[in-house]
Amino acid sequence: MNKRKPADRAADFEQAIQEASQTEDRYVLRLYVTGSTQKSSRAIANIRALCEQHLQGRYDLEVIDIYQQPVLAKGEQIIAAPTLIKKLPAPLRKVVGDLSDAGRVLMGLDLRPMGEESSVGH
Repeated sequence: MNKRKPADRAADFEQAIQEASQTEDRYVLRLYVTGSTQKSSRAIANIRALCEQHLQGRYDLEVIDIYQQPVLAKGEQIIAAPTLIKKLPAPLRKVVGDLSDAGRVLMGLDLRPMGEESSVGH
């Protein structure tokens, strides 16, 4: 057997671990809104501000208007809007409302320990 195989396997393993950790650090978010209402606009502004503050360069945010794309909302079982869904990293989480409670949103994104009180204000 070739003596380079274990080293190759180790390098492959290390590369796989590095790729997995990069994927876990990336947040994939979907925000479902209802048209251009004040509540929808507020939710969009709130989540963008939180993402820029806490996830700068590590997130993808897709805003979906359920009036324009009702099939997507049905597929995600959206029953209220605005609704934010954290697709990645696992576990999947949903936060409903205008996302003005920064502590609740951060907890929903797993960015703040459950017992820590929110000191972030908007």
